[in-house]
Amino acid sequence: MNAHNHVLLHFISSACYTHALPNASQTQPKISDNWPGYSLDLFTYPQHYYGDLEYVLIPHGIIVDRTERLAKDIMQDIGDNDIVVLCVLKGGYKFCADLVEHIKNLSRNSERFISMKVDFVRLKSYHNVLIVEDIVGTGRTMKVLLNNIEKYKPKMIKVASLLVKRTSRPDGYRPDYYGFEIPDLFVVGYALDYNEHFRDLNHICVINDHGKAKYRV
Repeated sequence: MNAHNHVLLHFISSACYTHALPNASQTQPKISDNWPGYSLDLFTYPQHYYGDLEYVLIPHGIIVDRTERLAKDIMQDIGDNDIVVLCVLKGGYKFCADLVEHIKNLSRNSERFISMKVDFVRLKSYHNVLIVEDIVGTGRTMKVLLNNIEKYKPKMIKVASLLVKRTSRPDGYRPDYYGFEIPDLFVVGYALDYNEHFRDLNHICVINDHGKAKYRV
């Protein structure tokens, strides 16, 4: 086991989109289609979004706890490798930052030391890659990204996504790690946006028709 593990953070645009087989031992939370969500009255959220949301689908505290568990799973699987973390902007930045922070916190109480570095320069080659995304729907966009990265012939590619959406036309793709499987809903919050709005919303919520009309471009 290596004593020093290096994680290089590199941010890529979602516009520039084989992965290893998903970890079959994982059990991901699955939110059913008839889940009514949580009442907005139970939580605090920015006042400028009052009237724009249907309900809270996933509260912030649950997101944090689940992200910590994903960090633990990733540490167990690939923590003894030097890792390049590719964050898909813009929606993935908050999940990526929190995921990496949890990995750092876990490493402080383990035999592994992880050195974090942020790099905004396009890399010429990749070794061990962890792609961090906010949400995966059909998987077609992610497959394009993976195909592009494979041109650099990395030793390993893993994908972590906060959400996987059940769509009417899924292609069978699943990330190696994901936080929640959700219904085919229009969700915002936790850096997920609608025309650049709602990124400052901590909870993942379902936007209503009023909100869609209000922020439609």
